[in-house]
Amino acid sequence: MRSVSQPPLIAKKTEFQNALLAWYRVHQRKLPWRTAPSLYKTVVSEFMLQQTQVKTVLPYLARWVEVFPDFKSLAAASEEKVVKNWEGLGYYTRARNLHKLAKALAALPVIPETREAWMELPGIGPYTSAAITSISFGTRAAVVDGNVVRILTRLTADATPFRDSASASKALAPLADALLNHDEPGDHNQAMMELGATVCHRNNPLCTICPVLKLCAAGRSGDPEAYPKLAAKVIEQRAVSRVWCLHKGQLLLHRTAGDSRRLANMHELPAAEHLGLAESVFTGPHAKLLARKKRGITRFAITESIYALPASALTKDSLSRDGLVWVATDAIGTLTLSGPHKRWVAELLLSEM
Repeated sequence: MRSVSQPPLIAKKTEFQNALLAWYRVHQRKLPWRTAPSLYKTVVSEFMLQQTQVKTVLPYLARWVEVFPDFKSLAAASEEKVVKNWEGLGYYTRARNLHKLAKALAALPVIPETREAWMELPGIGPYTSAAITSISFGTRAAVVDGNVVRILTRLTADATPFRDSASASKALAPLADALLNHDEPGDHNQAMMELGATVCHRNNPLCTICPVLKLCAAGRSGDPEAYPKLAAKVIEQRAVSRVWCLHKGQLLLHRTAGDSRRLANMHELPAAEHLGLAESVFTGPHAKLLARKKRGITRFAITESIYALPASALTKDSLSRDGLVWVATDAIGTLTLSGPHKRWVAELLLSEM
């Protein structure tokens, strides 16, 4: 992949920086990590905002800092408590990495301030290291994420066909660094992210109110949505059959193994494979389709069919399999369920009333 260099834009970088920061000073959203900034809030918000929109994160962040007000309290908490307080945000590896990071920072005599040192810490990559250190310590490191990729390719009408956002971020890093405002790198980075989130949308960008429109090649040509040139994602369809089994005030759930890469120690409605059931069971007389739910996880589009089955339809062998647990319905709230299953279980329990 070639390095991106755009001399015309670089020649006007001071004009770009000034216009961007002037806009940001007036139009930035009043967010808790900005109105009452701290290193801790910056770190937690950066972890929560990965794969998640700001409006979703705000109530979670407010609750989080009440339960875990600083790195020390987070480091001292159990993993179970950490994950429970993350419940509903999804991508739970983020919560576990944040917990590991808090433990690592709590063990250090001094919190590091360089990007290189932060890159050595758990859960920290190129983007988060640049964001955290530029905002909190004034490090001259430019952030490059999907928002920034979109802005930079539109500014320069860069028609490079990128494989994905990650490869585009890597290729565009030199341009991002060249445009960085060295006097105020933290605000510059936040302004770039804010511009991408509130003006330079993927679809229907608000070009007429963009502070850098006159410097934007794609905006001036009237075709900003043509950029960036990212290869279309290949979406794989998957179907999963789930079991809803209520027996004597208890619901059958499946607890994922603690060493699982995803959803470790979390609960979901058991899938057919967890019970060793053939798909033909769900077309039999004992099964009743309660709901079909759809969700997307990375490159998968998943359809989950939830069938009611009486306990009498399940064999002793099925019920003795690893990970299966009976949970009293009034105790389900004490468990950590994956976000979709938490909603589905609550919905189906209401329908049983």
